[in-house]
Amino acid sequence: MYAIEFLKTAFDELKRLDKPVQRLIKEKLAILSFNEDSLKNNIKSLNGNYKGLFRLRVGKYRIIYQKQEEKFIIIIVRIGHRKEIY
Repeated sequence: MYAIEFLKTAFDELKRLDKPVQRLIKEKLAILSFNEDSLKNNIKSLNGNYKGLFRLRVGKYRIIYQKQEEKFIIIIVRIGHRKEIY
């Protein structure tokens, strides 16, 4: 199991979303913390400015995160609509 931590900017981005979207994102993050393999079709490693980070697709929204395997921590870097996140 991984602990989930948010950068302040990512937490602020989450709070600005509609409540149903927030709920869905929180559900996906809970699944991610327990079993990343169950979401493997929605996860992609990123390149360019986000090299070394991963993207989790949640409908029309994206969660950009960093995984620290040695500490069992997932750090949420950004959350937003797919047209605005990159």
